[in-house]
Amino acid sequence: MKVEPKKLEQFILDAGLIDAKKLEEAKAKSEKSKKWIGEVLVSEELISEKELIKIEAYILGIPFINLEEETIPSDVLKIIPESIARAHNIVSFNKKDNNLEVAMLDPEDLRTIEFIKKIAPSFKILARLTTPESIKNALSQYQETLETEFGDIMKGGTGAIKHIKEEESHGGKEEMQKAAEEVSIIRVVDSLLKHAILQRTSDVHIEPLEKEVIVRYRIDGILHDVMSLPASTASGIVARIKVLSNLKLDEHRLPQDGRFKIETEDFKYSIRVSVLPVLNGEKIVMRLLAEDTGTYSLEASGFSGEALEKVKKSLLKTTGMVLITGPTGSGKTTTLYAMMEIVNTTNVNISTIEDPVEYRMPRINQTQVNEKIGLTFAAGLRSLVRQDPNVIMVGEIRDKETADLAVNAALTGHLVLSTLHTTEAGGAIPRLIDMGTEPFLLSSTINIIIGQRLVRKFYGEKEKYKLKPADIENLEKYCDMERMIGILKKEKILKEKDTIKDLELYRPKPSKDSVSGYKGRIGIFEVLSINNAIKDLINKKASTAEITKQAVQDGMRTMAEDGFVKAARGLTSIEEVLRVIMD
Repeated sequence: MKVEPKKLEQFILDAGLIDAKKLEEAKAKSEKSKKWIGEVLVSEELISEKELIKIEAYILGIPFINLEEETIPSDVLKIIPESIARAHNIVSFNKKDNNLEVAMLDPEDLRTIEFIKKIAPSFKILARLTTPESIKNALSQYQETLETEFGDIMKGGTGAIKHIKEEESHGGKEEMQKAAEEVSIIRVVDSLLKHAILQRTSDVHIEPLEKEVIVRYRIDGILHDVMSLPASTASGIVARIKVLSNLKLDEHRLPQDGRFKIETEDFKYSIRVSVLPVLNGEKIVMRLLAEDTGTYSLEASGFSGEALEKVKKSLLKTTGMVLITGPTGSGKTTTLYAMMEIVNTTNVNISTIEDPVEYRMPRINQTQVNEKIGLTFAAGLRSLVRQDPNVIMVGEIRDKETADLAVNAALTGHLVLSTLHTTEAGGAIPRLIDMGTEPFLLSSTINIIIGQRLVRKFYGEKEKYKLKPADIENLEKYCDMERMIGILKKEKILKEKDTIKDLELYRPKPSKDSVSGYKGRIGIFEVLSINNAIKDLINKKASTAEITKQAVQDGMRTMAEDGFVKAARGLTSIEEVLRVIMD
């Protein structure tokens, strides 16, 4: 039920939420578009959706409840069946005596309230108004725990799963097809994927051992054992995933790669699949890539201050190369996409060659590498330059041919974005020289090199502490403490007369929502600008250490120093920073 426009407008004016002029402009847009005034106010960002709902609740005389971060007791939540809750956006969240409080988006949905009264006749239903985010959080809590769900699937031991004989497990296509179609196997795979998504997993590992199958999830960069399944399920699980990925069912001796998609009302994921023969069968690793992650930004990735300014300045150039370095899983692709969000304007043509295309972006021409038909990075890049691009993104520079083509593209009037697998920014130059690229070409084309890692962020409460002498001595192995003190004072984290002993740092505090005290990740970076001093070193084929030393003298903050600043700001811990830079 919508509040009458006049009542809403009067309340907003009386409360002083927006001035009369802006309200009149919103009214004009409302009348022209024939939209409710509340929708216009939210779309114009004059008020937030949550503020609008609170106002509606007040005017209608209905209590407002925010469930966005609330954990609802399972017995209360399940009074309303999940199917009803999802269909009508209504959840029960509190019961006291014979009163049952339900949160709704439309508390005037009398038909649904009457239905709830029938399925819970012993309760008096008390309607509350809430936000879509609150409903979404509550609905996610209907999901059973992995252990409970698998307990149901595996009820009665392994009897619910068809046993495949040893000679059949590496048998023909027909036997594997039957195994893949077993209802229990389908439920196992579906449940593994569902819980992986709910736990924000990046990779699912399914590893066959002699007597069991171990399932592990990589969450925020850390692998966790989550489930042990009977060894008899191995062949069925492999077959099911091969069917989904359109792989050869009867091929057990060679590695295979594929992909498939899963989609529900709440999420859409692309799953990359790698199957590898191992001693006890075939190991599967599935990488989960969300297709509806929205926009990317350098700020959200963790860039700030001078480093952010340097990167944005390099993206204003119309020629040259921007390189991102780091190991697998360090967030290089996300940084590339954040850069493309910046340069993706209507007067720019952007073309990419990727392996794989991890995320789809509007108005960007994305090409998938396919080595089976000869579409390599080099072959794709050779064609891209004939597509009249302003910006070219090469997913990774792996060999001399790709490196030379990327350099030539940068020389001939294109901005080239790409990645390299090196441990630090300074290592990109020696790596490219080792590939056979001429130093003088590198010094004249590279604009900036970024080194990066991902560290876990604190979640919830954290514990404050100060460094002890032993801690300071250990940290001196990774960064110059005198220089670090200067950086912290420049960032106004330390006062002018403070020492490192006055610095307040934090440790994670485990909670029911996060056993580790961490949730999500943020980048730590080093941004190496190519100035005249660095160009001279490139032409002399200087080592990584020499290039890094010069960059630091020129003002570059190392990843350790950037991590230290983020730890001092309370975003992560020093231990987490040391863990990733030592890997």
